[in-house]
Amino acid sequence: MATATSSLFERRTLGAILVDMGVISSQTLEQANEQLAERGGKLGEILIGMGEVDESQLAQGLSEQFGFDYVSELDVDTIDPKLVADLNLAYARNNVVLPLSQDEWAVRVAVADPLNTFGIDDIRTLFDKEVEVVIAPRKVVMDAIHLIFDRRAAADQVVDDLDAEDLDGFAEELTFDDKDILDEDDEAPIIRLVNSVLSQAIKERASDIHIEPYEKDILVRFRKDGVLKEIVRAPKRFQASIASRIKIMGNLNIAEKRLPQDGRIRIKIAGRDVDLRLSTVPTTHGERIVLRILDKSAILLDLEQLGFRPENLDTIEELIKRPHGIILVTGPTGSGKTTSLYAALSRINTPDRNILTVEDPVEYQLPGIGQMQVNKKIDFTFARGLRAILRQDPDVVLIGEIRDLETAENAVQASLTGHLVFATLHTNDAPAAFTRLTDMGVEPFLSASSVIAILAQRLVRKLCKICKVPYTPLVDELIKLGVDNPETARHEHQFFQAVGCSECFDSGYRSRMGIHELLIVDDDIRTLVMKNEPVNLIKKAAVGKGMRTLREDGAAKVMAGHTSIDEVMRVTAEDR
Repeated sequence: MATATSSLFERRTLGAILVDMGVISSQTLEQANEQLAERGGKLGEILIGMGEVDESQLAQGLSEQFGFDYVSELDVDTIDPKLVADLNLAYARNNVVLPLSQDEWAVRVAVADPLNTFGIDDIRTLFDKEVEVVIAPRKVVMDAIHLIFDRRAAADQVVDDLDAEDLDGFAEELTFDDKDILDEDDEAPIIRLVNSVLSQAIKERASDIHIEPYEKDILVRFRKDGVLKEIVRAPKRFQASIASRIKIMGNLNIAEKRLPQDGRIRIKIAGRDVDLRLSTVPTTHGERIVLRILDKSAILLDLEQLGFRPENLDTIEELIKRPHGIILVTGPTGSGKTTSLYAALSRINTPDRNILTVEDPVEYQLPGIGQMQVNKKIDFTFARGLRAILRQDPDVVLIGEIRDLETAENAVQASLTGHLVFATLHTNDAPAAFTRLTDMGVEPFLSASSVIAILAQRLVRKLCKICKVPYTPLVDELIKLGVDNPETARHEHQFFQAVGCSECFDSGYRSRMGIHELLIVDDDIRTLVMKNEPVNLIKKAAVGKGMRTLREDGAAKVMAGHTSIDEVMRVTAEDR
């Protein structure tokens, strides 16, 4: 194994090595040397700037020149975060140097530039050991540096640090103030752990944090882009302190462990305010805690960004400007219904309109819109809130969810008396909304005369633009997806698969977009509803008039390269 002290004499030049490797021609080397003579610098940087050499080829050339091992990738999972405990992130980035492992005599270090002898010597001094150098492409080393330093600050590392500490006496230290949580490094160990979980969740763009107690440990999971992922397991003895800390942050009763509790937390992280919706429930192994992250900077209030097809977007633009009628948005919990409704309200929120909402809960404050929150403790329900709203001379009304007959009837009456009503409903697809209203007790003729459109939607994860790779799907895959002429589609469209990289936290996906099914209620659909015809007939009629189903809209987004076949199949499993 060559070391950083390898001889510098009688070494072949980098340019000659790259020519021998067939990476560049002699003419290219001559041009690069001319630039080197004029501008100074390093030959490798000039060749990269000319577009003649990439980072991988340069690293291989340097490996050959200096006799160091070359690696094309670094497995961060094999690197102990404690190796960088005394290393500054800025220093590691500026010098592109990362310790990989150590034994009794030497430390193995990845570098992009073996001529950076100052950085290598600093590592030798820091560890007081000989240095064994391996050369890797600059981006590979930088990606590994970011990941390992993230891990050093992440929750699992905090758990490792806490495991050796005595938690006795920390209960009195769990008070909560409004400091930026990234500035609380010197706080009690449990506070550091909770803050680390919160900051990691926000950094990874999670929507929910689950803290789940089991018999022997505590499991922390994040929901990212709709999918739960295990983050860390903490020892069981941390459970009471973690629960107390979070309940104090949410102004809940820390002594009450037998009943469910709900609260809200407002924290400051990296200078921005983030709201958390807190829920605790008792289980056989202790209190289970779920935190919903309400990041105002993350919500999309622009219809164009929600993934609507151009024709659907044009139709929605026309619908939300109607003077009266009910527009329903349907889908399961977490399918983006509230986001779509907020985007629609924002589009029509003008000084000449009075817009009022009744929600459970109010997740985001919308400037210029009057928002009320349901409170079951004082019997302030959707139905009661809607009756109060109608006495406030509204033009547009938003009902967070139609759950019962009274709310449904009030919504119908509001639409029939000249109000535009937005509401959500839990159904699998758009046509099923009529059946749901009928099951609640709403007469079909009332549904048919008041509902003007139904939007069903799901959220699919978008492929990471950095790591997605093209592939050719099987014909059977395209048939299941509902693609017409699958053989033609395989040749005319580019399909992609998820891979995973540091930018998407190895998931292969980054952020989400909607897939939609928009049913417009015209005279023919209205007649079918009034006759109480089955859902399949209503759906067939709507498709015949141009409605694209959820899976069909998903297939279009697959063929546009936005998402994967697997992802659309996952979220439209019931749409067969």
